[in-house]
Amino acid sequence: MEAFGGFFVDEKAARVENIFLEFLKRFKEADAAEPFYDIEMEAMRSRESTTMYVDFAHVMRFNDVLQKAISEEYLRFEPYLRNACKRFVMEQRAGENRAPIISDDSPNKDINIAFYNIPMLKRLRELGTAEIGKLTSVMGVVTRTSEVRPELLQGTFKCLDCGNVVKNVDQQFKYTEPIICVNATCQNRSRWALLRQDSKFTDWQRVRMQETSKEIPAGSLPRSLDVILRHEIVEKARAGDTVIFTGTVVAVPDVMALTSPGDRAECRREGPQRKNGSGVQEGVKGLKSLGVRDLSYRLAFVANSVQVADGRRDVDIRDRDIDGDGSERQKFTDEEEDEVVRMRNTPDFFNKIVDSICPTVFGHQEIKRALLLMLLGGVHKITHEGINLRGDINVCIVGDPSCAKSQFLKYTAGIVPRSVYTSGKSSSAAGLTATVAKEPETGEFCIEAGALMLADNGICCIDEFDKMDIKDQVAIHEAMEQQTISITKAGIQATLNARTSILAAANPTGGRYDKSKPLKYNVALPPAILSRFDLVYIMIDEPDENTDYHIAHHIVRVHQKKEEALSPAFSTAELKRYFAFAKSLKPQLSSEAKKVLVESYVALRRGDSTPGTRVAYRMTVRQLEAMIRLSEAIARSHLERIVLPAHVRLACKLLKTSIISVESSEIDLSDFQDTNVPADDPEQPGEPELVTLILNVKTLEDDEPADAGKKKLVITEEHFQRVTQALVMKLRQHEESVKKDGDGLAGMKQGDLIIWYVEQQNAQGAYSSTDEVKEEVKCIKAIIERLIQREGHLIVIDEGSAVADDGAAVRRGSEHRILAVNPNYVID
Repeated sequence: MEAFGGFFVDEKAARVENIFLEFLKRFKEADAAEPFYDIEMEAMRSRESTTMYVDFAHVMRFNDVLQKAISEEYLRFEPYLRNACKRFVMEQRAGENRAPIISDDSPNKDINIAFYNIPMLKRLRELGTAEIGKLTSVMGVVTRTSEVRPELLQGTFKCLDCGNVVKNVDQQFKYTEPIICVNATCQNRSRWALLRQDSKFTDWQRVRMQETSKEIPAGSLPRSLDVILRHEIVEKARAGDTVIFTGTVVAVPDVMALTSPGDRAECRREGPQRKNGSGVQEGVKGLKSLGVRDLSYRLAFVANSVQVADGRRDVDIRDRDIDGDGSERQKFTDEEEDEVVRMRNTPDFFNKIVDSICPTVFGHQEIKRALLLMLLGGVHKITHEGINLRGDINVCIVGDPSCAKSQFLKYTAGIVPRSVYTSGKSSSAAGLTATVAKEPETGEFCIEAGALMLADNGICCIDEFDKMDIKDQVAIHEAMEQQTISITKAGIQATLNARTSILAAANPTGGRYDKSKPLKYNVALPPAILSRFDLVYIMIDEPDENTDYHIAHHIVRVHQKKEEALSPAFSTAELKRYFAFAKSLKPQLSSEAKKVLVESYVALRRGDSTPGTRVAYRMTVRQLEAMIRLSEAIARSHLERIVLPAHVRLACKLLKTSIISVESSEIDLSDFQDTNVPADDPEQPGEPELVTLILNVKTLEDDEPADAGKKKLVITEEHFQRVTQALVMKLRQHEESVKKDGDGLAGMKQGDLIIWYVEQQNAQGAYSSTDEVKEEVKCIKAIIERLIQREGHLIVIDEGSAVADDGAAVRRGSEHRILAVNPNYVID
């Protein structure tokens, strides 16, 4: 170093600056006509940016000495590199009549440099004292961000004694004043005033970064590191993002370790004139007030560029939407669009994409389809009153143990850039939503993000959902529908965004799913939460020889050959690009789709109101909105910009195959069929057409030979319960009317009861042909026989025997029996 005029010149740094300026002027891509960084500067001008992004791979290709100097001693050369950028910009402006990127008279404007694409990506645990001053990249998850504050970079001070001005005083991680006034006659060391208009300020933000879960060694807790962001890269990293920071490690004094509670650490300069009586200067004092502790340092990371690691190949490092959700202005390269269109044009592509999701799990196509639609999601909308209508799809999987529920959750958490995986029992309400904590350095209260906030614009996977406490489940209500989290505590009143899809997995209450009971008796979840799930799927572990063979073969093959055993049509990277492209579409509802939506919802509500139906939960307007979201997600999966009626029908089918009507066990009525009954009276004149049909069914039955063998008659338990409830209610009403009138039989003829039920169903349009009526009559007769013989719900008051001419009793058909409800039977 040479000294002249009281300043030192770093010769090596000056050479590095000149070589770097030459690199900015001359570097070209392989087939480019003009220099690469001329184009970069035009991009800076169009964005009104003052940050020049430099690809470190370009530096490595241009000059090996330059890249070694920058990577080894970045902290030393950084001011010179920034100066080279400023010279490059000023020289370019001098030759053209264009608006300047920076003006000469603005002290706060400067050209900042941001490197990216560093070849060696360090782990957080590898950052030690050896890395201080070097240019490194580190990847981690952002857990907390501070507010953006101004930071004083270079101060201009005025001496309050002589009025002299000292310019460009660098700040050393704290407020730094000049040591002594430059005026020879003035010995001022302490009385200074900061001239704010002549000083250089910049935006400053502190970010807490934590290492990713894959990097944590066995038995260790995750480490954290403070990252300092300056200039235009503030607010680029959000809580929950997996981010690559490029910059350098610095050692800063750990002020918090010095101060005990209530004490304030101060540094005083003792004048040389103060001596003790013996004329000897005093030693170092003040350690007692600092708690007799040594000065300690801690590592911090000063970043110059932020890159969000979302799995895409070519991410433009400059484009990060600060306010929006990022999906609207996402840009795709031509290669990516061509690849997505090629995937779309693959024959039977929808089923191939479904099969490519979680390929290690065999079968479960319905659940994979639901996961695909959840990953794509519907379209977020805002009404003119400013109310948000959610577009995210929530899915709940209820199933027996060992049905691969957690596999689905882990896969989903891995394929989405912003995702959080948590377990129910170990999650509290504050941990899921947000907590108010005290900032250790400032002592102010701040909000620390929970799982749902960290998964904003992503997916939150909650395992063991049924094991959560009720008070913790209630905290999710607002996040699942309104997609916000409201906090009013410790003097902070805030509404935070939680625009996340929730994928929950739960076990049935008894350990295994009981198919004879509805969903609400199988799952310990309140109806308020169940109705917020768009799709609820049941996974039942039933023994089936063919299925068990295929599952066992698949699992053993995966264990034996690992990745070679799986051959999905599309890789995970292709799926990520397909999802990113599909989510950028905003499909609109067509008028035909709107009509089909209304009809489907009315039909589902009608089925919900039918007496005796055992629905999992009531069909509400939430399910109509779920159908709209599912239709939009299906349209996105087909890369359509308009929702078609076919998409709505598929969404309605999905909602039905989801557990809207609980899948119940079957009841065999073969033993109760009435096959051998004597011929009955001929039909009466003047009977209605439907009654005539029922009598004909009876006659046809009676004509069958006794040894014809019984046909198997099987119905669902839901059908059995519905018919039973209707018959019992009718008989009870008949009994009450007889009691009120005081005359007539207490019971009712079986034939009249069957005719009443069939007429009721026919009035609702339940039958489309006479064959269906015949089958229904057979079914009802078998149900009545079972209710009399096995269940005991009905009793026979009179067998309905007739007296022949010779005085002997002749047994007539069963429809002449008089039936009544068992007095001990209580309706649920």
